[in-house]
Amino acid sequence: MAEECLICGAPLVYLQEDEEMTCAICHKTESSKTKCVNGHYVCNACHTQGMDSVFGICLQATSKDPVEILNQMMALPFCHMHGPEHHVMVGMALLTAYHNAGGEIDLPAALGEMKRRGSSVPGGACGFWGACGAGISTGMFLSIVTAATPLGEKNFGLSHQMTAKALGAIGAVGGPRCCKRDAYLSLLSAISFVGQELGVEMARPKIRCTYSSQNAQCLKERCPFHPKKSISGRIKLTKK
Repeated sequence: MAEECLICGAPLVYLQEDEEMTCAICHKTESSKTKCVNGHYVCNACHTQGMDSVFGICLQATSKDPVEILNQMMALPFCHMHGPEHHVMVGMALLTAYHNAGGEIDLPAALGEMKRRGSSVPGGACGFWGACGAGISTGMFLSIVTAATPLGEKNFGLSHQMTAKALGAIGAVGGPRCCKRDAYLSLLSAISFVGQELGVEMARPKIRCTYSSQNAQCLKERCPFHPKKSISGRIKLTKK
């Protein structure tokens, strides 16, 4: 995973304006702000090929720890250092741990819904939308487990609060982006929030990142999960 461009390994560039680009794998043409310095573009669908393999991990897991479940997903061959697959996997890891911790959901149906929703968040949303897809994924998770809709009341509010907590944790660390770091921050925010608001206690792990050498933009000691700065996994959440 020590790469940027999936085709040639060159660094990526992020544009301020959309350009018409053709995927180097499936040859579909669409608008995007992302390509490598050599001009290669890979669409979100091709970038996340193999995503269905995470269903097996989730349906077989017995752990109440969403970080442990996510780490299993990220170890799969399809998962890259960065990419929109994290926008789905964060929510799926939370759904699985929530179910195993006693949360009452139809897990297979919930996982399918999470994949549909998370796949709609494109790569680069962290920079271009001001909302990291991993953080948004926590709000999707909360929306699914509480059956929120645009007409909901308490569950509508909780879903937004969940997303805000995760994005606040991500924003406090700052960039450049790291999909692993932001996924971990999102999970820790959700563990605390769900225990506080829904009374379901998922396991709270210690996190020690093993991806630093594979990330050209790693924050090193600025990252709370860097091997030299491993933390207990506690993120303070402001009560309402």
